[in-house]
Amino acid sequence: MTNFNEWKEKATFLRKLILTSTTEAGSGHVTSSLSSVDLMTVLFDAYFSYDLDNPSSTGNDRLVFSKGHASPLYYSLFAMSGGIPLEELKSLRKFRSNLEGHPTRHFPYSDAATGSLGQGLSVAAGLSIGLKKFHLQTIPFIYVLLGDGELAEGQVWEAANFSSYYQLHNIVAIVDINRLGQSQETMLGHDIIEYEKRFQSFGFDTYSINGHDFSEITNVFHGIRESKSSKPKVILAKTIKGKGVSFLENKDNWHGKALTRDQLHDALVELGGDDKLYSFNLKKPMTADVERKIFVNPPSAISYAKNIEVATREAVGSSLLEKVQANNSIIVLDGDVNNSTYTSLIKNNNREQFIQCFIAEQNMVSVAIGLSRLSYHPVVATFAAFLTRAADQIRMAALSHASILFVGTHVGVEIGEDGPSQMGLEDISLFGTIPESIIMQPSDAVAGNAITSLLCNSRGIRYIRALRSKTPILYENSESFQVGGSKVIKSNPDDHLVIAATGIAVHEALKAYYNLEKEGIHVKVVDCYSIKPFDDGTLKKLSSQTIKNVIVTVEDHFDHGGFGDFVLNAFTGSETKIVKLSLNHISRSGSSQELLADAKIDSASIVAKIKENI
Repeated sequence: MTNFNEWKEKATFLRKLILTSTTEAGSGHVTSSLSSVDLMTVLFDAYFSYDLDNPSSTGNDRLVFSKGHASPLYYSLFAMSGGIPLEELKSLRKFRSNLEGHPTRHFPYSDAATGSLGQGLSVAAGLSIGLKKFHLQTIPFIYVLLGDGELAEGQVWEAANFSSYYQLHNIVAIVDINRLGQSQETMLGHDIIEYEKRFQSFGFDTYSINGHDFSEITNVFHGIRESKSSKPKVILAKTIKGKGVSFLENKDNWHGKALTRDQLHDALVELGGDDKLYSFNLKKPMTADVERKIFVNPPSAISYAKNIEVATREAVGSSLLEKVQANNSIIVLDGDVNNSTYTSLIKNNNREQFIQCFIAEQNMVSVAIGLSRLSYHPVVATFAAFLTRAADQIRMAALSHASILFVGTHVGVEIGEDGPSQMGLEDISLFGTIPESIIMQPSDAVAGNAITSLLCNSRGIRYIRALRSKTPILYENSESFQVGGSKVIKSNPDDHLVIAATGIAVHEALKAYYNLEKEGIHVKVVDCYSIKPFDDGTLKKLSSQTIKNVIVTVEDHFDHGGFGDFVLNAFTGSETKIVKLSLNHISRSGSSQELLADAKIDSASIVAKIKENI
């Protein structure tokens, strides 16, 4: 017979830990944590299977706190389970503590950084679909705690769509419906029936309960574990914000506030209970940990003839197919543009390693975070312009220490007639803000193949800019490329200055070079295929060898935050003059050459700018 009294005592102890740790910190989200205590007590004490000594085990159940501000509860759960000493809870929110204000990967049991609301269900979906690909005999459960306020985020419903489409039956979403948001009542308050309708319409099995009734809580967890349904599940728990402390319960204006020491004393007296140190004994995983496949990256067998033109997006797609065929840990995710990004090559040849995420870029990136946590090597591919829709998710991927290769195609004005809404012109700036990120832009198919191979074997947040238009082959197939490298294409002893170009601008720079040669004006041309980090050493050396000590940067990107700014920053305080050519206005529809000319980054504009500076 279930001992409800013992659960009540453990829940009381858990509430005391939350209150004490947040008062010690002087801040924290107390009331949001208290409302979920009873749900999490039953989960951890009776149903959650987890090996604390091996947090990354494929046999573990997972718990994603999408409701990341309830971190005092999250940390206290693992402290009561023996994962960290109870005493460590006093370090909550302190500098260099692993117990940060919202969970990050510094906390060893966290699968992803959370706190930017609405993303946890997508991360859970990535964990779920990734575990399915291990073909385990018993698939662990992926629990994800959401707040009712974050259900206003569209990404939640992107994730719900995705989860039901792929029949991710081991996902258990737990929605803490405590009615109160940060500043006022949530959109639906305690209207549980309306929540049921919405989740059911997205293909979920729904279970509505009183989130403080231990009998209802254990019955629903037990029923879900016994369910044979192929649908994802959601527990809609009606709760009271601040539950357990009368002067906090169901009260506005307590969100994110810790108790004073006097208030803490009163709360602890009201909670009562004994002085026993309660604990959770987590169940052992039912499935043994599966060894990850060793990543292999054999030399490429792809080659390109000199007399052809190939779009770098096609070269990247071909290279990805080659890598996927050699390595089953690479998973390619697409946002319904695979016939434009050439990831259709993977879709048509390796369906097991291809995930169609449809037109839901935010969910796609967060799914990749979950896959990365399982030691997969996710590749996220779409138009560069559409990656900006997922700027926050990319930011959270970095905070999650995720390792994801992003491929953005159709960059810049060179895409032509599709018009400005389709032009990736902010993407260098976006990825450039991420610490330790890598940004590379091949100018031909040889470079596209080599750079894709190189970045498939790298870690962290990496980004490839790929062109829509076909471009001539510039390099021999034996040419090598490296992160932080560049290629000096043209150089003479009596050069006036350096043209540092990237992507389509390399080809425009070469046209300018030949036109200038006819007039007796000599310049160096450098393909800066590695944008971040860029090869500042080579540029500094080359500029010192020129007559004018001038570098002209050329790129198909908006002026602020692009390649030119990286160069400008590196030469701050030096005698080298940096002249930037980039886009400074919103473009229009037109042919590639018309738009390059309008942006003043075509060969004629480069020639004109060089003549101004010699």
